[in-house]
Amino acid sequence: MLLTTAQTVLREWDRRGRHVFLHRDFAKLFPLDSPKTLQQGLNRLVKSGELVRACRGIYVNPHARSLDAYTLEHVAVALRRGEYNYVSLESALSEYGAISQIPVDRLTVMSTGRSGTYRTPYGVIEFTHTKRALRDLLSRMVDVGRPLRFATRQAAWADLKRVGRNVHLVDTETLDAD
Repeated sequence: MLLTTAQTVLREWDRRGRHVFLHRDFAKLFPLDSPKTLQQGLNRLVKSGELVRACRGIYVNPHARSLDAYTLEHVAVALRRGEYNYVSLESALSEYGAISQIPVDRLTVMSTGRSGTYRTPYGVIEFTHTKRALRDLLSRMVDVGRPLRFATRQAAWADLKRVGRNVHLVDTETLDAD
């Protein structure tokens, strides 16, 4: 993979609004590269600053015009591609004003995928697995124009209680306000 070719490909995908990529995305974008050549090319792009390795197998184009304030959410989507994910727990409750402490560098996400915590240059993503039925999940989240859907107030509160997290910081009066 040549640097100029990679820059052209990244610019083209940036025009399409994409700046977060999986390793396997690059394998499709550069099909003539062997796995070893592809990895060496990605390593060179990271070293030169053309890409940022968000975490294992996830890369971000830091020069993209499509880069927005929701890069951490874009990375979360990439980490659990193909699963249902939504912002919930402390992150959602904080945005609703029900928790006074704002988790600045942490994003809490409910997912049909496996649980796990990922540290990235953009913050920490904490996935918590849910076994709820799909129809129940869809009624618990709303599209707010961000990469990830968002839990309703009551769903975030129910999720917090269900997973056994600290509920003492929650202002329950705020939860009842609509």
